[in-house]
Amino acid sequence: MPDFSDATDVETSVDSAHTSSRFEQILPAHSAAIYREFQAGRVIVRDLWDSNHSELRANPLYNLLYNHLSHFRTFYEHLGSELVFNETGAFFFLKESSDDENEEHDENAFRVQVTLLLIGRYFARSGRDLEYLGRPDAGLNEQDLSALVNDEEYQDILRAARFEKGFTEALEYLDKRHLVFRSGTGRCFLSSAGLYFLQELVREYEKG
Repeated sequence: MPDFSDATDVETSVDSAHTSSRFEQILPAHSAAIYREFQAGRVIVRDLWDSNHSELRANPLYNLLYNHLSHFRTFYEHLGSELVFNETGAFFFLKESSDDENEEHDENAFRVQVTLLLIGRYFARSGRDLEYLGRPDAGLNEQDLSALVNDEEYQDILRAARFEKGFTEALEYLDKRHLVFRSGTGRCFLSSAGLYFLQELVREYEKG
């Protein structure tokens, strides 16, 4: 009868082989690119805006995460983080575990929420369906952006959220995190992640 320790050694060897195989399937440069995106506070969305061709194109980093989800979840767990996949909004984000990082995350989340709510509020008041905020051929146009920049009430709210330059700075904040895409001069629209977060905020507001 084989010794239990022998079986354990075999299982360990098999697990190590599988782990090694998974790592070999992923280029270090690609893994590093994903890490840099998360470190910059970005979400990784399924589609990115290609300004050269004026269209949404598949994000290779999203596809890599999706195809090797188990590997990357384990990898970031070992780094003290949680890789979260939001299927509805088609995006990934990283949730940090330490107290200090949670405080920073809460502040970042608050600033994102304030900006999205103001965009949603303005858009709804204009009589348009929020779904159009997520369409490259719709979204916010030059007149919309000008109206948001010149609304004193909105500027006061954004300054209270530590956007000293008001809406211009707040929009840049969302842009850097892939929650908003600029589709042209004086035009932008929400990414799938940005639209998902806005819709969640609206649902929470309606419940309250």
